[in-house]
Amino acid sequence: MGILIFLLIGAIAGWLAGTLMKGRGFGLLGNMVLGIVGAVVGGLLFDFLGVRSGGFVGSIITATLGAVILLYGARLLR
Repeated sequence: MGILIFLLIGAIAGWLAGTLMKGRGFGLLGNMVLGIVGAVVGGLLFDFLGVRSGGFVGSIITATLGAVILLYGARLLR
């Protein structure tokens, strides 16, 4: 059940990041995949900085931040 929630949070975060980072995106599915990977990146970044976010909303914020960073980096490389 935990993996499904992780995937759901990542998908929501990817969609939010795609919405926040207007312009040419990677499409809905591509942004969702980046959101799932961004959830990992955001978690690592928050852990490195010593920031803790709890609950469902905190997890979405963490994952969205990671996804925004990934989308920004991917757009720079593209």
